[in-house]
Amino acid sequence: MKTSDFYYDLPQELIAQTPMEPRDMSRLMVIDKNTGEIEHKIFKDLIDYLRPGDCLILNDTRVIPARIYGVKKETGAVVEFLLLKQSENNVWECLCKPGKRAKVGTSFVFGDGIVECEVVDVTDDGNRKVQFKCDSKEIYTILDKIGKMPLPPYITEELKNGELYQTVYSKELGSAAAPTAGLHFTEEMLKKIEEKGIKIGYVTLHVGLGTFRPVKVDDVKNHKMHSEHYHISKETADLINDTKKNGGRVIAVGTTSTRTLESVATKNGCICEDEDDTSIFIYPGYEFKCIDGLVTNFHLPESTLIMLISAFAGYDNVMNAYKIAVDEKYRFFSFGDACFFTDIK
Repeated sequence: MKTSDFYYDLPQELIAQTPMEPRDMSRLMVIDKNTGEIEHKIFKDLIDYLRPGDCLILNDTRVIPARIYGVKKETGAVVEFLLLKQSENNVWECLCKPGKRAKVGTSFVFGDGIVECEVVDVTDDGNRKVQFKCDSKEIYTILDKIGKMPLPPYITEELKNGELYQTVYSKELGSAAAPTAGLHFTEEMLKKIEEKGIKIGYVTLHVGLGTFRPVKVDDVKNHKMHSEHYHISKETADLINDTKKNGGRVIAVGTTSTRTLESVATKNGCICEDEDDTSIFIYPGYEFKCIDGLVTNFHLPESTLIMLISAFAGYDNVMNAYKIAVDEKYRFFSFGDACFFTDIK
């Protein structure tokens, strides 16, 4: 398929700039993945479509204030760093603007001297690897002091409360972007879901920018995804396997949870405890090995995310749903409304 097949026209005014409050009062489009039938609901109505014996799988990653500004020690020039992924010895892969000022061997000072880093490498796609001169655990405390929440560029309004860009169940620090499908849940709603007999499990996938990078090739299958780190516990794996064994459905909340589960199933041939990096790219033609339903937001045109849900629910069903969402003035992207692809009947 061509990248242009996944284009749709989105008026600028439909891009949500602020989150809905309360969270579970955003709109919810429910789409039957088999027939394409559509129902218009409120997000808290999701519970009506979940059945006792189902399980809901959430990504418990937590966004770090990953946007920081460094001063080049040699010249005083200011460079923006967006931290993407931590590796050994407190080395982080970063996006730098302007990149030409961040050559290998150059050093930068942050927060009036609170911490320094040195550029140690350049990746194949132009990102920088920098080593911070502090304890690897201390870096998170430092980021809380000097960092800013890395909101997507299409959100132009300042976020006054950073917790609005975190899920209520976020726990594991490490993401450069939020798993936004989970932003709709409240603690009260999660409690009601469990009281109905739906089990809740957690995976961790630290969201980098690979998921959101634009697809720049004409032929979809030639696109290369950036790798992201994931972990699934034995407890969650057992929950999923028991759910399947007993005839329940595995409902993934978000494309990040989906990619985690499908990565594990593809790699191991089953769902089991696992920790690894994944660069899985799911587009039409992919055969799903784990999930039975998907809760997600409305995604950018020509993105890998709209390709993933098209693989799950059918290209025609998804593109028709997006057309209707535009016509009905749903709110789009990170702070926007949600959709649930499932078997309604």
